[in-house]
Amino acid sequence: MSGTSVIYKIVNKRLWEEARLKGRFDGAAIDLQDGYIHFSTAVQARETAARHFAGQQDLVLVAVDAALLGEALRFEPSRGGDLFPHLYDKLPLSAVLWEKPLQLAEDGSHIFPEVMP
Repeated sequence: MSGTSVIYKIVNKRLWEEARLKGRFDGAAIDLQDGYIHFSTAVQARETAARHFAGQQDLVLVAVDAALLGEALRFEPSRGGDLFPHLYDKLPLSAVLWEKPLQLAEDGSHIFPEVMP
């Protein structure tokens, strides 16, 4: 695993509320299609939001302790050759450090919480 200790998931609020009821996050449609849950590092999260979630409201930013995910978490080449965290399993909510709403700015970009590096 990379030296990254915290990874991030941007997810629709409704889908995240369903995960909280189940006690685990099975993945969004793209995750289920690809066979793993897509995550981003702190450096990658803003670009992920701009590319895949531009202008979308009702999103949650979820911070996850990567060390708790074991060997199911793999850092694999993706966009531009960067290594992105992919989880080949369900996300147990016990690995979640925090969750915050991802607010939308007037220009359609997302405002990341101050706790995010």
